[in-house]
Amino acid sequence: MSIATILLIAVGAAIGAPVRFVAERRLLGSWPRGTLLVNAAGSLLLGLLVGYAIAQPAQPTSLLALVGTGFCGALTTFGGFAAQTLDLIAIPSAVPTLAARILGPLRRGLAYSLGSLTLCLLLAWIGFTATSR
Repeated sequence: MSIATILLIAVGAAIGAPVRFVAERRLLGSWPRGTLLVNAAGSLLLGLLVGYAIAQPAQPTSLLALVGTGFCGALTTFGGFAAQTLDLIAIPSAVPTLAARILGPLRRGLAYSLGSLTLCLLLAWIGFTATSR
């Protein structure tokens, strides 16, 4: 790996991380919409990029380093996704029964995590199939 490649990754990350920070702060609420948005956008962009790289093998690896590893790597966040899923599970339900207090937050956490995973995989597949032909 060359110094130029490392610098491209750093430049991409220097753009992706602030974009994620702003999106998460602007979309604060009881549901982690900012994290869902950046992970979905990053999944679509990575799918497009990987599909393009396969369809156009002669394209420079600098694009993959800058946009794929750098920008999308800093934009998307698995750690934030995991922490926010746990936050959704940890917030107690206002319903008075014990079963509802346990299952309500668990359902919220599962809905967010499975919904995020499904959406991100679907968008990555759409991006990949759109550019790999």
